[in-house]
Amino acid sequence: MEKKNIDWGNIGFGYMEADYRYVSYYKDGKWDDGALVTDPNITLNECACVFQYAQTVFEGLKAYTTEDGHIVCFRPDLNASRMVDSAKRLVMPPFPEDRFIDAVKQVVKANAAWVPPFGSGATLYIRPYLMGINSVIGVKPADEYMFRILVTPVGPYFKGGAKPITIKVSDYDRAAPHGTGDIKAGLNYAMSLRPIMKAHEEGFAENMYLDAASRTKVEETGGANFIFITKDGTLVTPKSDSILPSITRRSIMVVAEKYLGMKVEHREVYFDELKDFAECGLCGTAAVISPVGKINDHGKEICFPAGMEEMGPYTKKLYDTLTGIQMGKIEAPEGWICTIE
Repeated sequence: MEKKNIDWGNIGFGYMEADYRYVSYYKDGKWDDGALVTDPNITLNECACVFQYAQTVFEGLKAYTTEDGHIVCFRPDLNASRMVDSAKRLVMPPFPEDRFIDAVKQVVKANAAWVPPFGSGATLYIRPYLMGINSVIGVKPADEYMFRILVTPVGPYFKGGAKPITIKVSDYDRAAPHGTGDIKAGLNYAMSLRPIMKAHEEGFAENMYLDAASRTKVEETGGANFIFITKDGTLVTPKSDSILPSITRRSIMVVAEKYLGMKVEHREVYFDELKDFAECGLCGTAAVISPVGKINDHGKEICFPAGMEEMGPYTKKLYDTLTGIQMGKIEAPEGWICTIE
């Protein structure tokens, strides 16, 4: 299919209205068959549960054009599973995992002209979301729900692409938005908006959140997980019950161990360890792997010796291997790539 006439190499990470979106409704205890629609607008009653009590969850994944011209998605089964966890956390009827994957395939195929070409540096971002839509004024879950998927072509999440960013240690303690204990869910990011705006006003790209109980352990940023590389080349990822169970982070751990032969540690990371790491990065569907050059701790700078000017060598190997798998240049582990067309 002929692609849209867009300057793919210069688009940012923003919304661009595509041709189709997927919609399914839940009523009387069951989901309808769902359909592709062209109208991007949603009309709801002013008392809809999503407005009154923010009963909504979302996911994020991407579609890619591979080197041989196919359109693929990366591990959508894990997004489907995580959205089920999120829905249960907010007492919402989960959208079935098999239907989630089918809906992703439908909407991506219908918008194939919007999937950026191979080598452009851009991708098609896919945003599934679920919300309570009937009128609710007493505090309780909705009875009716809408599941939708929108897509939009996007460029790099952080300005400057692979150029290392500077982040700050947040002034805020954040109530964990991703569930606690045995509940691993991707909910919403509203509690991150004030801190991220303050960080941007101060010239930083993101916040580093520490654990609220002791403020001694690294957790995550507003929209991505951390990865660290030790001076002997070990990949270290922070472990916490309040961190989003990032699909990208989990995939990077496999890439590091199985493809690059690196030692991998998923454990609690203490803030006072940061000065001893050689490289630091942020990872996620949107961020992919973005290098961090330094962290500002209220005026005191922690600089990473590999990664101040460009992506550090281990981070670069992880980035190249992960994106190579996603783009079809490197053979993927079984089940990781879902071919759309």
